[in-house]
Amino acid sequence: MSGPAFFQTYMGQRFYETTMPQLVRQLGRLNDNVERLVAVAEQLAGQKEASSAEPARPTTTAGTEEP
Repeated sequence: MSGPAFFQTYMGQRFYETTMPQLVRQLGRLNDNVERLVAVAEQLAGQKEASSAEPARPTTTAGTEEP
């Protein structure tokens, strides 16, 4: 292969100076958002476990007659 190396081209410089840093920033944001989502999901799961530990009461309607 002849010619300049990728990093020596305009496209290569743009890739390393602009695209890669933006990609790294976006991956960081994604990781932060996933961590927050997991924390909320764990919190909701904890609430469901606490509420499901109580015995369920049968629902009755007052004033109805059973056969």
